[in-house]
Amino acid sequence: MGDSQDHRDDLKPGERPTLKTISRITGLAVATVSRALNDAPDISADTKKRVRECADSIGYLPNRAGVRLRTGKTHVISLIVSTEHDIMNHTARLLSSIAGGLRHTSYHLVVTPFFPDEDPMRPVRYVVETGSADAIILNQTEPNDPRVDYLMKKGFPFVTHGRTNWSDIHPYCDFDNRRFGELGIEALARRGRKCVLLVAPPAYHFYGKEILEGTKEACARTGMKRLVLQDVTTDSHIDDIATSVRAALKAHPEIDAILCGSTNATVAATGGAEASGFVIGDDFDVFAKEATSFLNLFRKQILVVPENVGATGALLARAALQAIDHPSRPPIQELSVPTFNDPLGAG
Repeated sequence: MGDSQDHRDDLKPGERPTLKTISRITGLAVATVSRALNDAPDISADTKKRVRECADSIGYLPNRAGVRLRTGKTHVISLIVSTEHDIMNHTARLLSSIAGGLRHTSYHLVVTPFFPDEDPMRPVRYVVETGSADAIILNQTEPNDPRVDYLMKKGFPFVTHGRTNWSDIHPYCDFDNRRFGELGIEALARRGRKCVLLVAPPAYHFYGKEILEGTKEACARTGMKRLVLQDVTTDSHIDDIATSVRAALKAHPEIDAILCGSTNATVAATGGAEASGFVIGDDFDVFAKEATSFLNLFRKQILVVPENVGATGALLARAALQAIDHPSRPPIQELSVPTFNDPLGAG
């Protein structure tokens, strides 16, 4: 039997694909087929591949109601995200990588949105109280995040994209934004810049706090002056960011560098500075991070630190699965520390 054999012709007229159908076609016991589809550790990788390819070929879909009755599980993981986004946001990349991490498992990813004017606790309570998922993935965490506090008290499986003040006891995957801020100030200082304008994430987010603290400490070491935009954040509309940057440059002509906490803010800030007559790489430098290779296509002079959201999403999926299946194990915790390959030296 070929690895990618099409088994649709093996279906009887009008037959709905079931576990018994896969068993008949593959010659494996129904129990073996079921365990293979559920990624049981005692089933070989070759058998799992064979069963999954047969299931995909004939269009088999598990009866979710039956699965839940037998196992008590929904085999759903809910990613709860805010509807605040724009074209440069890395949410799409995160979704893709989490879904990829769940591929070839019995779990499906469901996106549960909430709106900026809503209580962020609402979708979390809904999932927990209705039992509509087996685990939750959260992002945009706060230091004392009420969602995390609630989930820990409920004993409900979850993982966060970002840390909290309780990160030592719950699963998380995060990018070291404090180090990102330090790298940016150090790189700008090596280029002789004296005054940096920071376009930061909201300070109530954990990663926003980390960028603010990292840049502040690095400025103290290097002697750079730091100005933080007060009226906008990386979550603001790009037109508002560009307008605010133009106003800051007019009010503070000493600004010769910009550090941005997101890709869209970088594009907006750079555009705002150029609209004011500033030339990137000459009058000012820009330091930023990104999840996909875009910024150097926009302006090759931008100093860029990559954030591997693909790897993060896959790890979030694995951490969620472990929280469901092995809650007594130490939680998966991963902090990705960025580096910057600076042609001027240290990085």
